Amino acid sequence: MDLSELTAIDVHTHAEVSSRGHASLAPDLDAAAGTYFKVEGRTRKPTLPEMAAYYRERKMAAVVFTVDAESATGTPPVPNEEVAEAAAAHPDVFIPFASIDPFRGRAGVRQARRLVEEYGVKGFKFHPSIQGFFPDDRALAYGLYEVIEETGCVALFHTGQTGIGAGVPGGGGIRLKYSNPMHVDDVAADFPHLKIILAHPSFPWQDEALAVATHKPGVHIDLSGWSPKYFPPQLVHYANTLLKDKVLFGSDFPVLTPDRWLADFERLAIKDEVRPKILKENATRLLGLG
Repeated sequence: MDLSELTAIDVHTHAEVSSRGHASLAPDLDAAAGTYFKVEGRTRKPTLPEMAAYYRERKMAAVVFTVDAESATGTPPVPNEEVAEAAAAHPDVFIPFASIDPFRGRAGVRQARRLVEEYGVKGFKFHPSIQGFFPDDRALAYGLYEVIEETGCVALFHTGQTGIGAGVPGGGGIRLKYSNPMHVDDVAADFPHLKIILAHPSFPWQDEALAVATHKPGVHIDLSGWSPKYFPPQLVHYANTLLKDKVLFGSDFPVLTPDRWLADFERLAIKDEVRPKILKENATRLLGLG
């Protein structure tokens, strides 16, 4: 990966379909997400090689991951190994993260270590609302965090409302309470050397996310899932000041493209000296790419 040639590092993209055509979300949840993000009616999802070509054309790198929530949804994820193998095939643009359902227990902990040691994954994505767990559940999740901290990887947590299940009766059974970023505060306190990303503007808990990120040195915030024109003013203020070294560009591709995100980011009141930090420099440091 030639960092000098990269215009940006997108720390939040999704592998939505496997090489065998298997989708990572049930059709009703996928359709609801498409409506929420105004991308309904997609006839096909980009494959991993197509994603690599898309980011290569834009001279960007991308953190890519699946979401393993099989215990809650009954739908198996795109295999972590497939994501990691795609990153190995496209090392100029892909940075592999994995996802382990916390309900996999000790088998999940062993899998996490194997993915780091044998496949070179750099981090792990958690989606508490879809996976149905509180991040500070010691019995359920702390074994995974121990491996992630020990290996120097990143733990990325979805926070705030989710478009998955939005509009489906009962929200598709998905509960928003799990994704309050305050549940990650305990994790940051109990694992002081764990590198953490709170994903998305954390509506309706934006102030909680800012509090955790300013208080805990290892906690960062990515700006994915929202067009910058909708960012809460306090998020913009903190990104420009106290958190200028801890805020990261993320799109949520493919439901939100980096093209749209960056176009709106150009019009956001971000200081000139802070823009390169958000777009590339902060991620370079956090991911150990320098």
